[in-house]
Amino acid sequence: MVSNPVIKPKVATPALILASAAVALCAAFLVGSLAVSWTLDAAHMLGSAAVVSSAIIVGVVWLVRSSRRRSWLLEASTKWRHLEDARRTHHTTAEITVLSVDALEPTGSWITINWNRFGHVQSAWLEAVAEPIWAGSVLLISPDPSQVTPGAPWPATYFIHASNLLAWAPGKKPLSRLSREALGRSMSV
Repeated sequence: MVSNPVIKPKVATPALILASAAVALCAAFLVGSLAVSWTLDAAHMLGSAAVVSSAIIVGVVWLVRSSRRRSWLLEASTKWRHLEDARRTHHTTAEITVLSVDALEPTGSWITINWNRFGHVQSAWLEAVAEPIWAGSVLLISPDPSQVTPGAPWPATYFIHASNLLAWAPGKKPLSRLSREALGRSMSV
């Protein structure tokens, strides 16, 4: 199964937090019980082995999830830099957000889009492109002047040619390191 690259992976989930808390409580109980009795019988040995193995499993899950999130943030930042570079390179561009992918066909997809600058929602046909496009993606396109002209009504269906798709990125722009630092300073003031 291919995961949606637009959705930011979660690190902490309620189940993982509860599992971590349960392992921490069991470890605290085991250490307290060992401190009181100072005897190392079979029950303490099995309990220690269970607590250590479950702590390792929970720790690995935390590490894998944080690694996935970190790599997703790096990939999303790269895609947004590519989108910004494409915007600066091309003269006339428009940003649209894919609200839903309504139908997939071999030659393209029926999608519902929102023109970010104008707030206009409409149906669109997107020709087949090399990468899959997901709901929530922001697409940078070269608008077709024969379809959209100032003062004219919006077309019922907008056709996006594959050659007009310049770049795409996840729906929400991740904060850069400098933006996160500035946000942290403003929150502490």
